[in-house]
Amino acid sequence: MSDLAEREWRLIRDDPREGPLQMAVEEIAARTALEDDRRTVRVYSWEPSTLSLGYRQEPETVDWEYCERNGIDVTRRQTGGGGIYHDSYADISYTIVAPAAEVPGDLMDCYELFCEPILEGLRRMGVDADFASAEQSSIYQPSCYLRDINPAHDVVAPASAGADAKKISGNAQYRQRDVVIQHGSISYDLESDHHVGVFETDLETDTFDERVTSIRDEVGIERDAAVDALATALAEWCGAEEGTWRSSELEAARELADRKFGSDAWIRNREVLEAEEH
Repeated sequence: MSDLAEREWRLIRDDPREGPLQMAVEEIAARTALEDDRRTVRVYSWEPSTLSLGYRQEPETVDWEYCERNGIDVTRRQTGGGGIYHDSYADISYTIVAPAAEVPGDLMDCYELFCEPILEGLRRMGVDADFASAEQSSIYQPSCYLRDINPAHDVVAPASAGADAKKISGNAQYRQRDVVIQHGSISYDLESDHHVGVFETDLETDTFDERVTSIRDEVGIERDAAVDALATALAEWCGAEEGTWRSSELEAARELADRKFGSDAWIRNREVLEAEEH
């Protein structure tokens, strides 16, 4: 348990939701952390399966026809990095939201703190996971899982394989209204065809399989058990009580999803944020 447990936290075992709404509720959770002094950790999934683009990712890197043909939604994150295909079954995602004043100001120190429960959750599943021990060069920059592997925030398995370990989780942070928001994707299973297919590239799926591993490949446990292990580790890390979104939060999140995260202006050009900034 970290020192953060001295404050009020809630754990949300969230319902599957569409991509724009999943991004919107994080910003609403940031508002709740500041205005109501209530912090949030959550685990969640995506329905339908969704490609989340990194903040500065060019829309030309997306195979839009492939996504439409396969019923894959597309949204854009506030965090940088490459796009991530979040399969409705094969991906397990999480969020941590806390006031910036309560966590380390140094980005690397904050990553180390916020990834503690992620690593603990993986270990409880039986996965030999840790931060990457060495950098690995990029294979395909537009894809989060095929970008260069950074020991500061990329988690690999089995950790005992050293430089030969494969990526199992990508994690990213941003600050919103004096709040730190970290979210991440953990591979429960591999859907290599979609991970490659959503991008405008000729990469073979074998290339993805050589770089990425999954919980199922490493230890073979059921998805529900993996989700529970992660949720429990998050709750114990900050002393969170089981909770839910308030109806007012979901209403605000739906409005934000419609206005921003689900709009072509944001997804293709980031125009909504740029208008707000100016």
